[in-house]
Amino acid sequence: MNQKNSNIAVLIDGDNIPSAQVKEMMEEITKYGNPTIKRIYGDWTRPGLTKWKNLLLENAITPIQQYGYTKGKNATDSAMIIDAMDILYSGKVNGFCLVSSDSDFTRLATRLREAGMQVIGIGEKKTPTPFIVACDKFIYIEILKQQSEDKIENIESIKPIIDKIARKEINLISTTIRDLSDEDGWAFLGDVGSLLQKKRPNFDSRNYGFDKLTPLIKSINKFEVEQRENQKSRHKLIFVRNKPKQSKK
Repeated sequence: MNQKNSNIAVLIDGDNIPSAQVKEMMEEITKYGNPTIKRIYGDWTRPGLTKWKNLLLENAITPIQQYGYTKGKNATDSAMIIDAMDILYSGKVNGFCLVSSDSDFTRLATRLREAGMQVIGIGEKKTPTPFIVACDKFIYIEILKQQSEDKIENIESIKPIIDKIARKEINLISTTIRDLSDEDGWAFLGDVGSLLQKKRPNFDSRNYGFDKLTPLIKSINKFEVEQRENQKSRHKLIFVRNKPKQSKK
């Protein structure tokens, strides 16, 4: 999907998402396309949702009223799902951004992808794995919060949010490089990033304190990075490979 020309429908589960990072969420979404439809669902008669009011006006998000018909049942989910399917069949968008930490949207994400839509998920780290893997890409709200705090140089408060990259993630990168490598073991980093996203939708360099994949790769002493001239652009191409294992004497 061409990001510059793509239209995205942003559907937010107001009952299941904190309001604090809505500005950062909308800025993040623009990286993947133009959010032409922006709706948030919830029972706006509830006092707990009043904090959204000014944020919705500032970000041009349309509130959709959904009463809870039965105590203990979430009518918001059904309203979002119905609207998503109506938007899908309207043919007005190329992708969806589903903002929720609720696994109830797993089937919706799967259905939208089956229809050829790109699906971006945004939610908290508590989001169940089935919903995460049903999306093309999943972004943690905690990372957006981290970026916001980083802008005001509040470094001490963000340190606990940054995860240490574990052996399984390093093995994932290593395997992905091997899947794409040429006879000399080199793989184009852009292709590596794309395949990592397909294998693990919530893989994000920002989870480990790096803005981009390149510095993350460079920080791990198991990979080699090489820049090559690009005949079509002044920007150099970046290739990466697994470091050859040292032979034992």
